[in-house]
Amino acid sequence: MPIRQLKGYTSTTRFQSFVKYREVLSGHEPWKALTEPNPSKAGRNNSGRICVRHQGSGNKVRYRVIDWKRTRQNVEGVVETIEYDPNRSAFISLIKFIDGDRRYVLATDGVTIGTKVMNSPEADIKAGNSLPLAKIPPGTQVHSIELKPGAGAKMVRSAGATATLVGRVEGMAQIRLPSGELRVVSESCMATVGAVSNADHMNVSLGKAGRRRWKGVRPSVRGVAMNPVDHPMGGGEGRTSGGRHPCSPWGQLSKGLKTRKKKNSSDGFIISRRKK
Repeated sequence: MPIRQLKGYTSTTRFQSFVKYREVLSGHEPWKALTEPNPSKAGRNNSGRICVRHQGSGNKVRYRVIDWKRTRQNVEGVVETIEYDPNRSAFISLIKFIDGDRRYVLATDGVTIGTKVMNSPEADIKAGNSLPLAKIPPGTQVHSIELKPGAGAKMVRSAGATATLVGRVEGMAQIRLPSGELRVVSESCMATVGAVSNADHMNVSLGKAGRRRWKGVRPSVRGVAMNPVDHPMGGGEGRTSGGRHPCSPWGQLSKGLKTRKKKNSSDGFIISRRKK
């Protein structure tokens, strides 16, 4: 998918780039029955206190309800539209089944409008079809993988992501994740064949701060630019770079500190950790 680079007529367009959506998307409005209100919380909890910094403003959007569980089993569907979703990096596809029912799913790379897809253990091994890992041959690229059978897709859902089914041992499927981690999940878990769409998402340059604000991201202030009362790295005479180890406003070290629990319940499912 090509990237459209704007000409540098102004300082704001000099470094901006976009994905050429017209070559991929159908341009339809979202299916209203599969959308929900998505009010902006601005990082605040039910008491109105900011719990997540640097969130707020942004364009008004509606949430698209994605069928992560692929509930329509053994029913053939057709890709009706491929749409942009403001709530995620990947594109989404509107699937119309033969009985008229419609569901949103993550768009698979290479799947175009009119492609027939199916969620079934007997489905063909082709991009867009969803099958249990027990029915997928080793070496196949998959995405939207369940961690527990019937719980819905939890892994490999971002734009361009793909995992590899390495093999199966004693009812467990070994999966090589995009991070390089090798872990096992039950072979009864569902996965979709292929890679997630919009692989060029990582190559897009926003180009200006305003475009970041459209996405609901507010400015952030460096800790070294604050006063000592506001940040552990603040203060000092003149321009200083802190003088102490980089950390958060609450003293959490931010360069190399491992935050994973030492006794995590999922440690037994990880064969080898991700590459450093």
